[in-house]
Amino acid sequence: MPENAFLETGCYGPVLEDSEFEFIRHVVGENAGIVLGPNKRQLVQGRLARRLRELGLRSYQAYCDHLRRSGPEELVGLINALTTNVTAFFRENHHFEALASYMLPEAMLRNASSRRLRVWSAGCSTGEEAYCVAMTGVDVVPPAGWDFKVLATDIDSEVIAFAQQGVYPLDRVASLPSERLRNSFQKGGGAQVGKAIVKAQLRAIVTFRVLNLLHAWPMHGPFDVILCRNVMIYFDQATRERLVNRFTEMLAPGGYLCIGHAESLHNLDAPLRAVGRTIYRRSGGEAHGS
Repeated sequence: MPENAFLETGCYGPVLEDSEFEFIRHVVGENAGIVLGPNKRQLVQGRLARRLRELGLRSYQAYCDHLRRSGPEELVGLINALTTNVTAFFRENHHFEALASYMLPEAMLRNASSRRLRVWSAGCSTGEEAYCVAMTGVDVVPPAGWDFKVLATDIDSEVIAFAQQGVYPLDRVASLPSERLRNSFQKGGGAQVGKAIVKAQLRAIVTFRVLNLLHAWPMHGPFDVILCRNVMIYFDQATRERLVNRFTEMLAPGGYLCIGHAESLHNLDAPLRAVGRTIYRRSGGEAHGS
């Protein structure tokens, strides 16, 4: 989930009672690590009102009962309903500049024998971040002889389905330089007129998967770079610390973790060193500027 924000929404219809809100808070906290404070009650009521209509339910109690019966299947619907994804191409661009100037070049030196490069976009939202990593890699990594791949994950199944298509409204790419547009996108035709389509060679670099960061991770790494931007702001400190340590274990020695502009690892017990604005490095390997 690159930046997830809870949408402030007015709401009408059934009222979310104390016990129902506490149950939903518990389910979301236990299963997604998202902390819903008491001030989020009206927001949750508003965001779930549409879900009630979709399911044909008349009350939040009926929804809580449905959630208990459905288990993991409706949990996905709950998470999708409560989170909305805010992202853009080359958002927080200093991370992509660092990726091009030293993160990937360092990884190429470290991995000269394996010629393998791996980047993880953890919380990829609708895919812009992951495709930007792929675009940056294509600019830096020689086209022949290197195995460069990007893993992109998010807890929201709907945004993963969107991202896999690689199709965006033209206004989403309007701010990109003309050369980047020519090299990375093609204009849609037929049903996709008015859309920009990520070129096949870039889509082939990125693998999208649904993943809850608090559950088991099926991949083994190591990753040269992990981006988890504006995801951890919804977690409590203990959860953030556990997650950062898991990320560190997945990083190659000398690998980098990028977090969001609203986040910090301050006061977290993690074996990472700050090397730039919201950029942290695992010890080992040849460091930038060493």
